[in-house]
Amino acid sequence: MKENKDREKKKRILCIGPLPPPVHGAAMMTQIIKDSEFINTALDLDWVNLSTSRKMEEIGQGSMVKIVRLASSFLKTFWKLLIRKYDVCYCAITCHGSGFLKDAPFVLICKVFGNKVILHQHNKGMSTDADRPLFRWLLKKVYRKSRVILLSWRLYPDIEKIVDKNLIKICPNGIPEVTRDRNRHDGRPVILFLSNLIESKGVIVLLDACKILKQRGYDFECRFVGGETIEIDKSRFIKETASRQLNDNVVYIGSKYGNDKHMELSKADIFVFPTYYHNECFPLVILEAMQHSLPIVSTDEGGIPDIIDNGQTGIIVPSKNPEILSEALARLIDSPEWSNTLGRNGERKYNSNYTLRNFERNILDCLTEHI
Repeated sequence: MKENKDREKKKRILCIGPLPPPVHGAAMMTQIIKDSEFINTALDLDWVNLSTSRKMEEIGQGSMVKIVRLASSFLKTFWKLLIRKYDVCYCAITCHGSGFLKDAPFVLICKVFGNKVILHQHNKGMSTDADRPLFRWLLKKVYRKSRVILLSWRLYPDIEKIVDKNLIKICPNGIPEVTRDRNRHDGRPVILFLSNLIESKGVIVLLDACKILKQRGYDFECRFVGGETIEIDKSRFIKETASRQLNDNVVYIGSKYGNDKHMELSKADIFVFPTYYHNECFPLVILEAMQHSLPIVSTDEGGIPDIIDNGQTGIIVPSKNPEILSEALARLIDSPEWSNTLGRNGERKYNSNYTLRNFERNILDCLTEHI
C-alpha cells in the first residue's frame, strides 16, 4: 500500500528509446537509465522500446519484421498516452535521415496528447537535412519547444539551424565502474582497437598505420576486438592483414562483452580509436579505456576533444591519416613513462567526470528541470 502511495507521488515519465540488443552507444545509455535505481527511486518511468533491430546486421536494413516491430511500439505508445497522464515524455531519437522519419511520429503523438518533451541526442547529422524542405518542416514540428539533451556543446552546430541554444542541456555520457585488474606485461607493447569492424571507425587506417610502424622496425601487437559487419567480415580482415604483411603483429579477436571485454582492456598498453564516422558523438569505448588507465589515440570527431585532453590524457590526430597515426603510436611506444602518465591522467578525469553516478545525477536534473 505504501509502495503504491509513494509511486503516486513520483513524477511520471514516458521514456521512448532504443534498448539492446543490438549493443551500441545509444541503446546502452538508454538501458542504463532504465536500470538505474537512483533514477527509478526519484521518478516513475514507463518504457517503450524504439529499436526495430535485434542484431547489428539488421541496422540500416529494411524488413517486414522491423515494420511490425515499429507499428507495435507506436501502438504501445498510443495506448500508454491514452490511459496514463505523464508529466513529461523523454525520447531518445535519431535526428537525421530515415531514422528521424521513423522516430518523429513518436514525438509528435506525445505532443498531440499535450505532453512536454525532452529529446536526448546520441547522434548527429541534422545539419545535412535542415535545408531540405520536407525534413526542415518536420524537424521544426518535432523540436518546437522541446528541450534537447546534448552530450557536448561541440555537437550544437549540427542542430543550431533548428534548435535555440536556450533549450539545450549538456549531459555527458557516463559508464558503470568496474574492477580494474592490471595485467600489463614487459613484452612487446599491445595496441587495442575496440569497435565493430566498420571502415569509418578507422579499421583500414589503423592497419595502414601498423604497416608503417612495422616498416620502421617497431615490434608490437595490435588487437582488434569487435563484431564483423557487412563492410568488413573476418575473411576480408584476414586478407587486409596479410596484404600488409602484418600476420605477426595484428590479430582479430572477435566480439567481447562484459568481463571478457574488460580483460582485453586490462592487457593493453595503448588504446586507439581512429574514427572518421560522420555521426560520431561521445564514444563509450574511450571512457572504458580511461577507466583502465590507458593512453588514448583518437580523432577530433564529435565530442571526442572534450573527453581527450590532447597531450594530457591522450593524443588527437587528424582522421584518415595513417602516417600521423603511426607517429602518435610510435611516440607512446618510445616513451612508456609518458604513456603511463597520460593513462593515469585519463583515469582521474574519468573518476571526476564520467562515472555512472555523475551521469545519473545529470540526467535526473535534465528530466526534473522540465517538469
